[in-house]
Amino acid sequence: MIELLIVIAIILIIITIALPKFTSAQRFARETSAMGAIRTIHTTQVQYYSQYGKYATSLTELGPPTSGGPGPAAADLIDSTLAQGTKGGYKFALSPNQGGYAINANPVTYNVDGSRTFYSDQSMVLRQNFGPEPATPNSPELKQ
Repeated sequence: MIELLIVIAIILIIITIALPKFTSAQRFARETSAMGAIRTIHTTQVQYYSQYGKYATSLTELGPPTSGGPGPAAADLIDSTLAQGTKGGYKFALSPNQGGYAINANPVTYNVDGSRTFYSDQSMVLRQNFGPEPATPNSPELKQ
């Protein structure tokens, strides 16, 4: 019986040591996924522009149509999950701006889903903010 308690105690110690690293790795994976989704949005914006002569003003315009074929209101260039605005623990927002469009990606739950926020626009420069405030055009550029 004592040996069983010792084994359980060792397992609990290992879990206590490994859990913070696992949580940190999950957060980093979600942040990396968010950066990939922003790159996907950039690619689809270029496709949308070449097809319709303007940038999409919302993610739903890039997403699949609810019925019928693709068109300017729903071009079917991104999956429905991203088109709804939340994917992989991040909330994405696409909005028009003076030169084209802007993308913001913020963690759904700060410091759980991610510890950085991201911003990018038609220049395709990815910017980050270490904190809960949304990244802006003035945030530091992410060096990749």
